[in-house]
Amino acid sequence: MAAPSRNTCGLTERSVRERVPPLLNDLYQFTMAYAYWRAGRHQEPAVFELFFRDNPFGGGFSLFAGLHDCLLFLRSFRFSDEDVEFLRSVLPPATDPAFFQFLRGLDCSGVTVRSVPEGTVVFARVPLMEVAGPLAVVQLLETSLLCLVNYASLVCSNAARFRLAAGPRRRLLEMGLRRAQGPDGGLTASRYTHIGGFDLTSNVQAGFLFGIPVAGTMAHSYVTSFNSLEEVWPQTLAAANGDPEPVDVISLTKGWLSRVCELLGAEPEKIREGELAAFLSYAVAYPQNFLPVIDSYSVGCSGLLNFCAVALTLCELGHRPVGVRLDSGDLCKQSVDVRRVFRLCSDFSIPAFDSLIIVGTNNISEQSLAELNKKENEISMVGVGTHLVTCTKQPSLGCVYKLVEVRGRPRMKISEDPEKSTVPGRKAVYRLVDADGHPFLDLLCLAVEPPPEAGLPLSCYPLGCDNSAVSVTPAQVTCLRQEVFTKGQVRMDQESETRAKVQSSLQTLHPRHKRLQEPDSYTVALSEKLHNLITEIQRGSKQQQQLSLSQLKLSWVFS
Repeated sequence: MAAPSRNTCGLTERSVRERVPPLLNDLYQFTMAYAYWRAGRHQEPAVFELFFRDNPFGGGFSLFAGLHDCLLFLRSFRFSDEDVEFLRSVLPPATDPAFFQFLRGLDCSGVTVRSVPEGTVVFARVPLMEVAGPLAVVQLLETSLLCLVNYASLVCSNAARFRLAAGPRRRLLEMGLRRAQGPDGGLTASRYTHIGGFDLTSNVQAGFLFGIPVAGTMAHSYVTSFNSLEEVWPQTLAAANGDPEPVDVISLTKGWLSRVCELLGAEPEKIREGELAAFLSYAVAYPQNFLPVIDSYSVGCSGLLNFCAVALTLCELGHRPVGVRLDSGDLCKQSVDVRRVFRLCSDFSIPAFDSLIIVGTNNISEQSLAELNKKENEISMVGVGTHLVTCTKQPSLGCVYKLVEVRGRPRMKISEDPEKSTVPGRKAVYRLVDADGHPFLDLLCLAVEPPPEAGLPLSCYPLGCDNSAVSVTPAQVTCLRQEVFTKGQVRMDQESETRAKVQSSLQTLHPRHKRLQEPDSYTVALSEKLHNLITEIQRGSKQQQQLSLSQLKLSWVFS
């Protein structure tokens, strides 16, 4: 297991530039930008907001992730000559050639971003990012920003749920690269599951790029590739104390195997020699990192016995084995049996056997991890792959990016589906905290409103209710969003603190909101002024619709 210590910031920025060039976009963003430009509206000041509509996995919260990459993307956003020439080939032939010159000069120097800090616990309908700037530019940013935030936040939230299910002490290893949706999905999963609460990853490239501690054991293929002890080479190992005289490890291991079989009353004829050869060969290669998978054949009849014999050999020579991995069957029961054998072997005056770890893997899901905690077990670490990185319970967070203001005027999408209606206007977002330090309500206000004050009652309108006001009195008030990008420069970037931010943010959340099953809904509410603005816009839209309908009827009468 290793944790890289070098600075990875430059590698991360290079990775973002390569993975998220400005052409990683939907075509209609360019056609809309052209239409804005053609109409002379491309420089109009506009404001978009990024949010999601429902908390993922049927849970009560999400985690906001991906901001760091968004900021690096914005800082490097510009079109190359090659980009522009390709756009010239795919946009309709009638496109004015001057538009391509306009694109060539675009950057994000006029863009300002206000955002919730990365790693914060967030809730449905709360605007996570506000992106303000020239209309054509901020329109072009939509798809890339959504791409960077959607999966990062989803898999980070999934990891946090696995951490809650596992409890604070059990170590978690992410090992989903081979199951991920492509190389980029695998890297993103490794990065954000670590931020969400996992301790280690099997993904070496993630360790290289992001400084995540990497770990691994061995595959069944390695074990089954051996047939006999004749394949072990070299057949000697030097003691850890520096004694230059190498020791015949095959003879030593055979001696220990006989003693283990006698201790446990095991049948030597059921032991697989090829498995013993595999373990011994690996132990000679890595005497301080010996952690084999022991269920290739039979844990009780072969794998555990072979491990103990090799591990005892290492201990006699002053080396320190790490433990075992279980990958099939009843992990809880097997782990208890394995720990019992370890304790028996410690009677050989080998204290290292008391601290051997037991790793459990085998298609672990959130549910199976929670159930594991209800049973007696001795599992020290859990490795999780498919259900973690593919987010099998919910494949998408569903973040959206919606226009809320143009030229200083609020804009609102009024939909027949109330869930798809947007909240207009430039806003401030405040988190209200109770006397026990738990957040209990996120309040959306117009940006021009004075902030709520601790200790003073306020009236607000919870979203999803029947338009009735409630009165609340916060003990503390926190402004959720901060300016993180302006004039082409990153203003605030604390990625190194994001992992700690996740855990501290989750700790403040009330247990009823972070229950994995049937959590209480967290309240997100509108200020009175914002609620009144929505009512006014909806009333105006309805009146305009009725007027248009009346004019249409009159035209029918006189036609």
